[in-house]
Amino acid sequence: MSVHAERKSWSVPQLAQARAAGQRLAMLTCYDASFARVLDDAGIDLILVGDSLGMVVQGHASTLPVRVEDIAYHTAAVARGAPRALKIADFPFGADATPALALEAAVRFIQAGAAMVKLEGAGHKLEVIRFLVEREIPVCAHLGLTPQSVLRMGGFKVQGREQAAAERLRADALAVAEAGAALLVLEGVPAALAAEITAASPIPTIGIGAGPGCDGQVLVLHDLLGIDTGHRKPKFVKDFLAEGGSIAGAVRAYLQAVRSGAFPTEEHSYA
Repeated sequence: MSVHAERKSWSVPQLAQARAAGQRLAMLTCYDASFARVLDDAGIDLILVGDSLGMVVQGHASTLPVRVEDIAYHTAAVARGAPRALKIADFPFGADATPALALEAAVRFIQAGAAMVKLEGAGHKLEVIRFLVEREIPVCAHLGLTPQSVLRMGGFKVQGREQAAAERLRADALAVAEAGAALLVLEGVPAALAAEITAASPIPTIGIGAGPGCDGQVLVLHDLLGIDTGHRKPKFVKDFLAEGGSIAGAVRAYLQAVRSGAFPTEEHSYA
């Protein structure tokens, strides 16, 4: 019997069930079928087909050049390699600017094999979340350091250190859940603030550079493997290949570290 057959496939309702059971969720980015199979066989819960592919696969300086076609293509490849993990497809820059645009892109992603779509920000995106959820499309929200806002932010900077910014993040986290999001990624947020948001959130949180207090963690696969992509490595990155000994071993080491709470540590967190 194959590993895929032995493990039950993830569904969106199981995310809340895992949180209630105290199971930390492990997510990684992935962009092709071969790596997707490695992640699926290792037992990774969620696979994000992220717009990070613009930087680590396509060689761009940011995520902004990624197109809907790119995400749809890579989502289909990942879905063929990973039947068990829950697949999440990222909206590229501009694709979720209006509810109509978001629906058009989301349908393509779902048909390619995603079970959920991810969008950055709150504000006018709340209308988009509600619009998609009303049309049976599960949504993952993304707050804090949102890479598609790099031009406005003036770079990749930790968010929520000032009191006003922290209050806005707390309010936005509750707002995206109220709008219908079933999962929330917190990126580049002080660990204490992320823990507060998680405690108050009615939906599971996934941290990346947000400390150990979230309900789960995500890393870019290339960062986990210590691959030099030509971009500066942020503080929250850990090379798991060094201790895993192989690609599959690195993924398993990451999964075990997330499950046990051994990753991230203070070394990988922001104050």
